[in-house]
Amino acid sequence: MAEAAPRAGANAGEPMTATGRFALTGRILAVNILPLLVLGGGLFYLDSYRTQLINERFKLARIEAQITAEALAGASRARQEALLVQIGKEQRMRLRLFDADGRLAADSFALDDPAFRFNDISDDDWEQQFARWMDRTVDTIVAAEPVQDYIEPEAQEADAWPELARARELGLSQIRLYDWRDGTPVITAAAPVGLQGATLLTVRNAVDITESVRAARSTLFVAMLLVMGASAALSLFLARTIVTPLRLLARAAVRVKQGRDREVEVPRLPQRSDEIGLLARAVSDMTAALRGRIDAVDSFAADVAHEIKNPLASLRNAIDTLPRVDDPALRAQLTEIAAHDVRRIDRLVTEISAASRVDAEISRATLEQVDLAELFANLIRSREDRGLNGGRRLVLDAAPGRHVVRGVPTQLERVAENLLDNAVSFSPPDGVVEVSLRQSERKVIAEVCDAGPGIAPDRREAVFRRFHSDRPEGESFGNHSGLGLAIGRAIAEAHDGTLTAEDRPDGAPGACLRLRLPVAA
Repeated sequence: MAEAAPRAGANAGEPMTATGRFALTGRILAVNILPLLVLGGGLFYLDSYRTQLINERFKLARIEAQITAEALAGASRARQEALLVQIGKEQRMRLRLFDADGRLAADSFALDDPAFRFNDISDDDWEQQFARWMDRTVDTIVAAEPVQDYIEPEAQEADAWPELARARELGLSQIRLYDWRDGTPVITAAAPVGLQGATLLTVRNAVDITESVRAARSTLFVAMLLVMGASAALSLFLARTIVTPLRLLARAAVRVKQGRDREVEVPRLPQRSDEIGLLARAVSDMTAALRGRIDAVDSFAADVAHEIKNPLASLRNAIDTLPRVDDPALRAQLTEIAAHDVRRIDRLVTEISAASRVDAEISRATLEQVDLAELFANLIRSREDRGLNGGRRLVLDAAPGRHVVRGVPTQLERVAENLLDNAVSFSPPDGVVEVSLRQSERKVIAEVCDAGPGIAPDRREAVFRRFHSDRPEGESFGNHSGLGLAIGRAIAEAHDGTLTAEDRPDGAPGACLRLRLPVAA
C-alpha cells in the first residue's frame, strides 16, 4: 500500500485562507468597478444637478411672474406695454398679457425687438449635435421623465396655453416646463393680473441650465478619462501580478509532466497571501504529494517483486527437483512445499490487490453509519463459529453510549478483522484478547489488546510498514503477508482516523493497537 501523501496546504503555519484585504478577487473588482462607480455616480449627479437648477428656476419664474403681474395691475395701457418691454429685455423673457376674455392684449416681442431667439438646430455644427446626442443618452440612462416639446400655439388666446387656462380657473400662478428642439428647457409662468380676469404669461429659454449641465458633464468626462487611465494602468499591473506567477507555475508543471520533477522547485510565493499565493502553495504541495506517491509506488513495486520472488524461487526449485526424485516421502515433501508456495503467492496477490484498491474503493463508495460495537461483536462471534481463534478468548468491553462512525462498512470490517487476526496470532493458546470501545474528544476509540510479548517502542512504527515480517515464534513461515496492519492504517487514515501501536493501558504484557475514528455527526 502506498504511503499516505501529504495533503495540499497542510503545512504548518500556512492557513489556506486568503486575506480579505489583499484578496485577488477584491482587487479585480475594485479596479473594474471604480470607473463604473464614477460614471454612474456622475450621471446621477448631473441629473440631480439639472433638476436642482430647474427647481430653482421654477421658483424664480413664479416670483417674477407674480411681481410683474402686481406691477401691471392698475397700470395704464401705455405703462403696461412699457413694463412688458423693459422686463422682457432685462430678464431675457417673452411676456404676453391677455385680457379677461382670454384675447392677447400685448406681446413684448411685438412691441419691440425679441429679447432672445430660439436656436435653429438646422445650423448646428457637429459639436452641438453631439452634445444633444449626449443629453438624450444621459436622459435614457437615468430614466429621466419625458418633457413635452415647446410649440407656439397658432391661436393667440389664453386657452391655447394649459398653464394660462389653469391660472385663470384657479386664480393662482402656474409653472410649466417644456423642451426646445435643441434640448434646452423652456420655462413658462402664468399669473393672474389684478381682479378683472387678465392674465400674464412669461416664457424663458433657460439656455444657461443646459450650458451648466454640459460644462459639468465635460468635467465628468475628463475625470472619467483620468479614472479609466488609472484603471487601465492598475489592470495592467494586476494582470502582470497574475500572469507572471502563473507562467512560473505553468513552466514548473510542464517540467513535472516531462518527468523532470526531481529538478523542479515549484515556487511557493510565501510573500503573497492572495489566491495566487494559495495556488502556488497548493501546486507545490501537490507536487510534493505526487513525488511522495511516485516514491511510494516505486517502493511498493519493489517490495511486491521481492516478496513474490521468494516463494516463486522456492516453487521453481521444488518443481525442478520433483522429476529427479524417486523417494515417495521426499516427493510428498516437495509437493507440499510447492503447494505451500502456491498458497503463499495466492495470499500475497490477494493482499497486494486489496492494498492497491483501498484509496480507490473508499473514494467511490458511499459513506454509511457503522456501529463499531456491533461490528466487533459480529466478527468475534463469526471467528468463534469458524474456530479461527485457536483457543484464545476474545472479550468485548463497550462503554455505554453510541459508538457510531461514518465510513465504508466493508473497509472498516477489514480493519477490525486484521486487528483481531494480529492479536490472536501473537497471543498464547490460552490467552485473552481484549477489545474495548469508548468515546473521547469526538472520537470513537477501539483498542485491541493481546497477551503476547508486546512491541518495543522503537518498533511501533515499523509494524505498519508493508511486508513487515516480525511474527510470533512457532508460526509457520508464509502464513501472513505482512500487509494487514499497513492496510489497516491506510483505511483508518482514509476515514480521517489513526491506527497506532501502544502499551496496554493496564500495564500487563502484550501490545495494544488503538484505532481512532471521528464520531458520526
